[in-house]
Amino acid sequence: MSDLIRIFSERGDLAHLALFLWAVAASAAFLITLRELAAATRRFDEFVRQLSRFNRKAKGHRHFNQED
Repeated sequence: MSDLIRIFSERGDLAHLALFLWAVAASAAFLITLRELAAATRRFDEFVRQLSRFNRKAKGHRHFNQED
């Protein structure tokens, strides 16, 4: 990586180097965000599945909790 920086600095393309580094950082941040979003979606899906399982089990015991 230091060779790449040296080549860019010798040619005077520091703006291009800065733009490249910004693009790499932005892409990495996007991938991390996308990974976290996928993990949050999986956790929410698991929560909904557990809630559905709880509701199915509670439906079978409903006659114990009715006021009528």
